[in-house]
Amino acid sequence: MLKQYIADLQSEFTGYNKQKFSRDVMAGLTVTAVALPLALAFGVGSGATAASGLITAIIAGLVIGAFSGASFQISGPTGAMTAILIMLVQKYGLNGIFIAGFLAGIILVVAGFFKLGRIIYFIPSSVISGFTSGIAIVIALGQLDNLFGVKSTGSLAITKVYSYFTNGFPLDIPTFALGLAVIVTMIIWPKKWNEKFPSSLAGLIIVLIINHFLKLDVAMVGEIPKTILLQDRLSFQSLTIAQFWDFLVPAMSIAALAMIESLLCGASAGKLKKEKLNGDRELVAQGIGNILIPLFGGVPATAAIARTSVAIKSGGETRMTGILHAVGLLLSMFLLAPVMSAIPLSALAGVLIVTAWRMNDWENIHYIFDHKFKSGIAKFFITMCATVVLDLTQAIIIGVAFSAFLIVVRITDIDITISEVENERLEEIGINIPSVPEHIRVAYLTGTIFFAVVEKLTSQLAEMENTTVLILSMRGVPVIDLSGLQALTELTAHYQESGTTVMLTSVQPKVLEVLKRGGLIDMIGEDHVFKSAEYAIVCANEEHIHKSYQY
Repeated sequence: MLKQYIADLQSEFTGYNKQKFSRDVMAGLTVTAVALPLALAFGVGSGATAASGLITAIIAGLVIGAFSGASFQISGPTGAMTAILIMLVQKYGLNGIFIAGFLAGIILVVAGFFKLGRIIYFIPSSVISGFTSGIAIVIALGQLDNLFGVKSTGSLAITKVYSYFTNGFPLDIPTFALGLAVIVTMIIWPKKWNEKFPSSLAGLIIVLIINHFLKLDVAMVGEIPKTILLQDRLSFQSLTIAQFWDFLVPAMSIAALAMIESLLCGASAGKLKKEKLNGDRELVAQGIGNILIPLFGGVPATAAIARTSVAIKSGGETRMTGILHAVGLLLSMFLLAPVMSAIPLSALAGVLIVTAWRMNDWENIHYIFDHKFKSGIAKFFITMCATVVLDLTQAIIIGVAFSAFLIVVRITDIDITISEVENERLEEIGINIPSVPEHIRVAYLTGTIFFAVVEKLTSQLAEMENTTVLILSMRGVPVIDLSGLQALTELTAHYQESGTTVMLTSVQPKVLEVLKRGGLIDMIGEDHVFKSAEYAIVCANEEHIHKSYQY
């Protein structure tokens, strides 16, 4: 992995000059403008502080950007991660985020070394879309307190909404007005302007100006320390062995989400940059970054598709874009700390709510619903609801398990077509038989023969009467399991006891190997196994004539 990393760096920076560096600088500054409001918002949205979000973006940009599996990935705090962290901080406090994030980093490094970088390709797109939409709902619901200036009860976002109806809804109008101003600004901000000046930053600036003159009594971000080493951070002195076990499940949730988001971002952005992501190295990079970030007081990070796409569209050439964006954020911390500390929390809530809406995979959602894919719609809604109600890792497992269940249901529909032999069809392929007995029948099997189809297989084949020769054409059978083998063996024994000859044709090599190991070929006889149904019909006819002469 190290040799490949060095080789990729050499390839990436071959011919690197002042022009390419200047493009990296401009792209890095553009990403800084996009990342600054999001870092502050995601820090607060995670239940930590705006400073924590800023630290996360800086360390992630420097460390993960340097070791990333591609030249274009931009990492930092993300909306999806806030959905996990807000529940974690409510239960364990800030230290819980730091411990779980540190353990998640270790898990990601291990996952990278075990080459799990292709895991994203095993998750259906409708499950990912449902998961993303569920996260968007959790983010939006989680920001209602800050947006409306109210205090709800409950740890889950959905229980907070329920508390609004049971405990009343004392709306704070000035707080809501500032948050609404950000939302409206981000919605009506022209797309052409957004490419050069992000709508989220514009919304925050407008609200800052309004509040500077009106001096409204609303909750603010608070002090932004001018240091990358925050006072609240992970300390190994506070760790115990018992804590490691307590935080293992949350750490796995964080690691799973970081894995999915980062690999999905790499796969999507790689098409824009026309560069393939090294998934395994990306996981190691994410792991190293998330091990270091808690030591500075930051929250867990992942690759961010919005910032990554901005970097590519802004002309970023190399991974220096991500590193320079981190440097820009670091300078902002020292130069703009007083300004950032005066940002109303409701304004950041507005940024998160609009971001949550935009993070939905609308293109794939429209495709699923417009084309009325029932299975895709079911997977989308089940995963989305599970994400809102349950743990995010459980939601992914449920979505994938449901997808696997649908596949099993689909392949249980084995097709069995039983027909008598037609002389006309044989003549078409050059086989001339004066008269084929009506008691010779061919059963064409299509589908996987396993435990779930045994009942249908036995019931349909056992119903045939007045059959002297049964030819099983198995060209359409790619797999057979133990239960299917046993069912065929019992059927063969049943027919042989009643005087019916069983023949096999067009058996695929892997299936034939299973039939040999199971003894079915010995029971039928290798002389009754043919390459095609036509050869079997000729043999069956000859045996019928021979028996007739004997009679």
